[in-house]
Amino acid sequence: MFESAAEPFEMQRLGIVMRADPDDPWEAWGVLNPGGVRGPDDEYYLFPRLVAEGNYSRIGRGRVIFNQQGDPVDVERLGLALEPRESYERSQLGGGVEDPRVTYIPAMGSYVMTYTAYVPNMPRIALAISTDLVHWERLGPLHFSSGPGEIDLNEIANKDALLFPELVRDPNGQPSIALIHRPSFSLANSPALRSRPEVIWISYSPVVGDRIEVSNLMEMHEHRVLMTPQADWEHIKIGGGAPPVRLPYGWLMLYHGVSLQSSIYGQQLVYSAGAAVLDLTDPSRVLYQSPRPILKPELPHETQGIVPNVVFPTATDLRSDGRLDVYYGAADAVIGAARLTIPAALPEQTTVSRVGEVASATVKSDS
Repeated sequence: MFESAAEPFEMQRLGIVMRADPDDPWEAWGVLNPGGVRGPDDEYYLFPRLVAEGNYSRIGRGRVIFNQQGDPVDVERLGLALEPRESYERSQLGGGVEDPRVTYIPAMGSYVMTYTAYVPNMPRIALAISTDLVHWERLGPLHFSSGPGEIDLNEIANKDALLFPELVRDPNGQPSIALIHRPSFSLANSPALRSRPEVIWISYSPVVGDRIEVSNLMEMHEHRVLMTPQADWEHIKIGGGAPPVRLPYGWLMLYHGVSLQSSIYGQQLVYSAGAAVLDLTDPSRVLYQSPRPILKPELPHETQGIVPNVVFPTATDLRSDGRLDVYYGAADAVIGAARLTIPAALPEQTTVSRVGEVASATVKSDS
């Protein structure tokens, strides 16, 4: 299953698997940032964000086509999974359903989609659930509890939500569903809150017994900072990428980091991909965080597009032979695939995020 590589979590590009159909107005501004998961028939399905003119997004559904070597090469379009229709997904100023991530939760026997319900100036996390990947039931916007003196995260724009496929322990030792997310304080009304950096948070929903209820997905507690930028390639902000994958030594979470780099065109934002490993039992413990990007914009379709200089991982496929395929949005225009080499052991890390100290100082309100 595991291999050695020159760099931990090295990635090899496999090529573009999906481009916008020029004859389809729903895709005029690109296909990007897909959720992905193996279906009940063991086929691999992608749920790409389809962007129409005016930045109006729907979530499509497609089946990945593989060549004889088992590499993904194309996507068969199968229609729509979701399009904006609810009040939390659209307004007179616009709207959309964006950047889905899909997790199969065996304890529920269901697939859960987290996505960004986009209303201008207030994007937030919403959920939908399915048993067959065809019919999706909306569950609505996710709710964050808050205590006295704590930030009300329901009033903060939020996105990049990832669910763990299994129960983990919350800070009180209670078996819980855990959610990774990225509050966007830059859009907050309070000037004090707007100064907060955009970093990766984790929240929990305690579960009583072995049965996971839909209500466990919709109410989150015990919010804290999980990861902050540690290296130059992610110094502007970081956010979740693909849902966590269980490895023998921890949860592998791909994420994105943003830096500001100089070019002949001036200062430009650059989105790159990194890898983090979280403790299997207590995922608030970061065991490893990429000192360098494992994938960065280099090819023309990654450096030129709707939004240039972007690689944005959002889906993985752990193959039966141990290969891990990664699907990512490139320049907000196309979807690429890459293969990640999984290290045989947890890579050494000289600097680890001290999340406990950061979290206790971050959850309190400034206002």
